[in-house]
Amino acid sequence: MTSVTALPPALQRAIADHDLIVFDGECVLCSGFFRFMLAHDRAGRFRFVTAQSPLGQHLYKALNLPTDDFETNLVIVGGRIHERLDAFAAAMGAIGWPWRGLAALRWLPDRVKDTVYHLIARNRYRIFGRYGSCLIPNSGQRARFLDLPYAA
Repeated sequence: MTSVTALPPALQRAIADHDLIVFDGECVLCSGFFRFMLAHDRAGRFRFVTAQSPLGQHLYKALNLPTDDFETNLVIVGGRIHERLDAFAAAMGAIGWPWRGLAALRWLPDRVKDTVYHLIARNRYRIFGRYGSCLIPNSGQRARFLDLPYAA
């Protein structure tokens, strides 16, 4: 887990104090996670960014993650950046009951979490499919996206 304060100042400003989910907009599973969060985050706590957007690309670069194969979603909650299964657990913990119970996944041993997560992540396109282009949010969803023009 990394702190947002470890990011370059321009990225810190772009994120501001938002809780954020960065996801692969071409991945059916990842886009499903986005839609789930949009439906269940009734408080509107989270903002969203696709990994393919300029802001998403800069976040992945700053975290030394590949910018062409998004094997992890990023979830930022309370200024902390979470990856892999810990990202899912952090998101679930932030949206309340009954989903908060899934936050307990973070307590699994890293070896178990990473093995399961990587198995799904490496095969997500084959199992769940892939969109031909990045997700295009409708007007209602658009307000929740934080991909305003980003200048490094």
